[in-house]
Amino acid sequence: MLDSPAPAALPAGATATEGLRARAVDIGGRQRRQAALALLRAVLKEEFPGRTAVVSSFGVESALILSLVAEIDPATPVVFLETGKHFPETLAYRDKLARFLGLSDVRDIKPDAIELAANDPKGDLWQSSTDACCGIRKVVPLSRALSGFDAWITGRKRVHGGERTQLPLVEATEGRFKINPLVDWSAEEIAAEFRARQLPLHPLALQGYRSVGCAPCTRKTGDGEDARAGRWAGTEKTECGIHRAPWF
Repeated sequence: MLDSPAPAALPAGATATEGLRARAVDIGGRQRRQAALALLRAVLKEEFPGRTAVVSSFGVESALILSLVAEIDPATPVVFLETGKHFPETLAYRDKLARFLGLSDVRDIKPDAIELAANDPKGDLWQSSTDACCGIRKVVPLSRALSGFDAWITGRKRVHGGERTQLPLVEATEGRFKINPLVDWSAEEIAAEFRARQLPLHPLALQGYRSVGCAPCTRKTGDGEDARAGRWAGTEKTECGIHRAPWF
């Protein structure tokens, strides 16, 4: 298990203001970490033992929630929606991160081959309907994968903007609980915890991607844009659909 890291040392030459800001982020991060761990421990060990899964995209920020879960129980099932449209960097990162954290039950959930053949035979459905593509490659497979679970954990945060700005800590949807332990973490606290835990970065994060989904529907974000502005850019779509009612 990972030990709680000591406060990070300030860089040489840091001004008093920078030092205070860094200290505030560090203190806030430690408090939020303990709160997130307490919630996760209650969910995994007390409320829904053996009946909780983590749903992870293995995206830019995914390592943090997975690290917290692994600290409590690395055998917790982790559901990864293998849409067949991911960047190769994401697939490599999934394997690297699972080894790094000791995750022992990462499940690749793929769309049904018969449904794909009937609805997306050429693999280009995303060009005509991103909602239908997400539905057949994400929403329906996740619904099947979560059968038998009473709760699932996400890494969503209000700082992502859009529909997530009013995100609650705990939701009850479609007959099960959805837990968002990092809901009120700031971008600075997330980055600080990544450094403290020495978590590996998604390869595309180093190229300027702040949110990563399927390759055809993801671009880099520009200065001043929300972290998720690069998802389905040029459309009104901001969510794939797994966090809303089914598309069909």
